[in-house]
Amino acid sequence: MTEDRDPVRIGPLQTDCYVYEGDGTRPIVEENLRIYYDADEPVHVPEDVRRWRQEIEEEQATRAVAGADRRWNHPRFAVETIAVTRSDDVEDPIVEIRFSPADYFTFLAAQQLDRRMEEGEGAGFTLREHYLAGKDPVAVNGFLSSSFGANVAVVTGRDNRMLFSRRSPTVGGNAGNWNSSANEGLSGKHDLKDGVPDLFGAARRALREELAVHQSDACELELLSFGMDVGRHQWAAFFLAVLPDLSEADLRDRWSRGVDDKWEHTEFRFVEAEPDAVLDFLLDPAHRDEWTACGPALFFHAIVRLMVRRLGDAGEGRLAVERAIGPAIRRAEAKADPAAGPSGRGGSGDSGSDGP
Repeated sequence: MTEDRDPVRIGPLQTDCYVYEGDGTRPIVEENLRIYYDADEPVHVPEDVRRWRQEIEEEQATRAVAGADRRWNHPRFAVETIAVTRSDDVEDPIVEIRFSPADYFTFLAAQQLDRRMEEGEGAGFTLREHYLAGKDPVAVNGFLSSSFGANVAVVTGRDNRMLFSRRSPTVGGNAGNWNSSANEGLSGKHDLKDGVPDLFGAARRALREELAVHQSDACELELLSFGMDVGRHQWAAFFLAVLPDLSEADLRDRWSRGVDDKWEHTEFRFVEAEPDAVLDFLLDPAHRDEWTACGPALFFHAIVRLMVRRLGDAGEGRLAVERAIGPAIRRAEAKADPAAGPSGRGGSGDSGSDGP
């Protein structure tokens, strides 16, 4: 990968997440997210991948007949192109995305990146070797990009707590890893608005289905950035959701009475929404290797955005978080090796409260 496609790293925390646009300082307002979609032109899929998709469909049908757990096919969207421009007046970011129809089984087939193809010009090569190696990951064939996740970092406004969620061992991807507060894949069944895919709608759905945060709850939702898990070639949109009227205790009370998709997470952790506390959680050696590819980038951008809002200046907000990285690394090193001695925090709060 070329130098300008380097994945995100925060000290010893190395990820497979490439940030395509945004750093948390300037949100992308909803009217500057321009989506194009032709429902009548499905994404082009190579013959080998179509055959793998058919294998998946037949396997799942067999499992259904046997009464075994199965995966349901459903409509999705493939990213054909994505581009960034700036507004003429104040140079606000404008993101344009062109989607084509795809489905979940195509996504599963295209995720077999290390399976060798047997037909066509790619015969003898894996998908990764033929389509991705040495190429710009943003500009590759659309069938490889049949997944687009809305990833949300949640902050409770009443007590200034940021929420981290650990995915259940039973979920399809990133099982058992720490991830965004809530996330949903963009769905052709649930996330169409005025005939085009709705990323903001997918983020709100994630809040509702996974955290019981409803449409009538006050929610300051901002789209911060776009990234890609380059190891799995999956796109992600990073959102910050500040809930002015809710606290950690309020959310835990709601969860105790049930959540639509409660099974998707096994643990929740709240930490103070301050640079030191957030970075300490990200770099904690106890779970530093248990992160999804893009979780750390999401929370880094979220805490940058919170500091920009607090300080009223994009540069100062970003710098406040950057300055906190070095001390956080030293605290993580001291925690991993107590003999190295303590390293105090700059007074930004606790390291977290355990959840059920």
